[in-house]
Amino acid sequence: MKKIVIMAMAMMTAGGMHAQQVKYPDTRKDGTVDEYFGVKVADPYRWLEDDRSAETAAWVEAENKVTNDYLRQIPFRDKLLKRLKEVADYQKVGVPSWRYGKWYFSRNDGLQNQSVVYESDTPGGTPRVFLDPNKLSTDGTVALKGIYHSHDGRYAAYAVSRSGSDWQEFYVIDKQTGKLLDDHIEWAKFSGAAWEGDGFYYSSYDSPQNGHAYSNVNEGQKIYYHKIGTPQKDDVLFYQNPAYPKRFYQVEVNDEETLMFMYEDGEQSGNNLYVRDLRQKGSQFIQMTSDMTCRYAPVETMDGKIYILTNYKAPRYRLMVTDLQHPGADSWQELVPETDNVLADAAVIGGQLFLTYSKDASSHIYMHKLTGERVREIKLPSTGSAGIYGRKDRKECFYRFTTFAMPGTIYQYDIDTDTSKLFDRPKVNFKPDDFVTKQVFFHSKDGTRVPMFITHKKGLKLNGQNPVVLYGYGGFNISLPPSFASSMIPFMEAGGVYVQANLRGGSEYGEKWHEAGTKMQKQNVFDDFIAAAEWLIQNRYTNTKKLAIMGGSNGGLLVGACMTQRPDLYAVAIPRVGVMDMLRYHKFTIGWNWASDYGTSEDSKEMFEYLKAYSPLHSLRPGISYPATLVTTADHDDRVVPAHSFKFAATLQACQAGPAPVLIRIDSKAGHGGGKPLSKQLEEYADIFAFILYNMHLKY
Repeated sequence: MKKIVIMAMAMMTAGGMHAQQVKYPDTRKDGTVDEYFGVKVADPYRWLEDDRSAETAAWVEAENKVTNDYLRQIPFRDKLLKRLKEVADYQKVGVPSWRYGKWYFSRNDGLQNQSVVYESDTPGGTPRVFLDPNKLSTDGTVALKGIYHSHDGRYAAYAVSRSGSDWQEFYVIDKQTGKLLDDHIEWAKFSGAAWEGDGFYYSSYDSPQNGHAYSNVNEGQKIYYHKIGTPQKDDVLFYQNPAYPKRFYQVEVNDEETLMFMYEDGEQSGNNLYVRDLRQKGSQFIQMTSDMTCRYAPVETMDGKIYILTNYKAPRYRLMVTDLQHPGADSWQELVPETDNVLADAAVIGGQLFLTYSKDASSHIYMHKLTGERVREIKLPSTGSAGIYGRKDRKECFYRFTTFAMPGTIYQYDIDTDTSKLFDRPKVNFKPDDFVTKQVFFHSKDGTRVPMFITHKKGLKLNGQNPVVLYGYGGFNISLPPSFASSMIPFMEAGGVYVQANLRGGSEYGEKWHEAGTKMQKQNVFDDFIAAAEWLIQNRYTNTKKLAIMGGSNGGLLVGACMTQRPDLYAVAIPRVGVMDMLRYHKFTIGWNWASDYGTSEDSKEMFEYLKAYSPLHSLRPGISYPATLVTTADHDDRVVPAHSFKFAATLQACQAGPAPVLIRIDSKAGHGGGKPLSKQLEEYADIFAFILYNMHLKY
């Protein structure tokens, strides 16, 4: 059995010497200074925002060489990669889904870069390859973003992204012949395909300025209608709203093609909802809502009724029902009222309502009648997270259940007999029963009670010497339920502890919990994370020399803020694709959409001062000993542009007073993370965990 071993003192000294000997590239400073409400703020690495310049490319190459040279000399990095491949090498099967005559599901046979979509006549029947994204590129960097079937079962539109970008392209398959048609849509973004008749609606932007597709601000999203067999240039502009260029617009059409819904969001933390009666020729959209601080999601349409999941006047969500004669939100009827737990999802399956609640970040599923009365709770295998799937007019019902130590297991649920039957359980190359998860609650700086999950091998000794990875997010109403990541298994097999904190800013306890981690209350999120780290030390899970913190995107901001506010508390920091410049984040791609959580430096003097006080880039100070830091980003990240990480890494390298290394890993042909080939994921995690263990003076 592999295990983590404390290195001899000589090796520890050598590791420290090696860290001191890291020579960083010379990064030019310029004289850029911005002024906010009379306050001048230097931005000496502004030139790194130009990700297409030759100078930036040379800097990226030089930084990657330093990083790669450092990671290659870690003696156990390749051994770690080998084990990561072993534990990732299991068959991963998606939940079967019925779509207009056939069943579809995804499957990855083990180490395929992308999962393959299969078609069958029955759930569990003989599969036929429907679409293999691995054949769309030689290196796995073309990823499938979604498949959208026409309601008559004739066509399927599918969206792909290239090299991790948020930009999407649509293609169309004739399902009767299996042939790829000539239809091709470019420059779609944050879009599905909503079928009506012999075409579909999609959302896109004007083609970007040459060379700036991955950095320019995205404004003026439009909805087009594409008719099968015609070129994109002939697509009909269906909707645009020039008065609000920084909003998103998307439509959905129900199965019967009787109703169309339009979503409008991007202004605040919620959305507006519109409805249109497709049975009436020339009908216009009717606005159903006007409060964009709340969320409204149509769940199903049946027998003239519209079922809507919303947190309007219900911070923990409730289920409403209405019809076209009563479109306004205040005229909707409450079907299932708000409870003490968050109503996370709703579906109509086999003529019954299935409601998924989140209680302390774990799933509970209940069956209700269409009139709202609760019938029963679906018994799940244990504490974990689950999603339930099916169609309103079919009895087949499936749910997928996962824990920190076991990947998604699929069960088929019999609605009539209230029984679950195992449908697919992954055969993994490790022992899930060797691990245990428990949930604890700690108190943050202001006394708020915050939950977190702790997972490790059974028999862990609370001696204060265990290596710990503490992970968090804390923002945008996103919950962190129990989830499986094979990348954590080798670390935990070897004695490591994985901790996931459910910070304010997420959706774990509804909208109030979310709001408590936004704008002028964002510091609460960092206080929660710092308190989690202190609790782990006080309760003898670890110590400051064995504690790593990690997070991505908004979680990268979390890591950046916490390592600058409490650099003494952690041995290692891994900020991944993070938002690091809080004064300028809204000036790139869709950064403006995050203002509902962050506010912007242009809002007011108070908001500017608040953002500057925690902005990771602006909180770095010369002469401070910061933790060993591995910043990660990618060249095609057009969600959080790599300039955030570039400027943060350059500043941190200039400020670092201690011996710990400060490196940046810049991936190529990759983006924010979605759709990244499995091979690239495994290489990245080998680098991350090798860096973590090596800088804890441990080996694998």
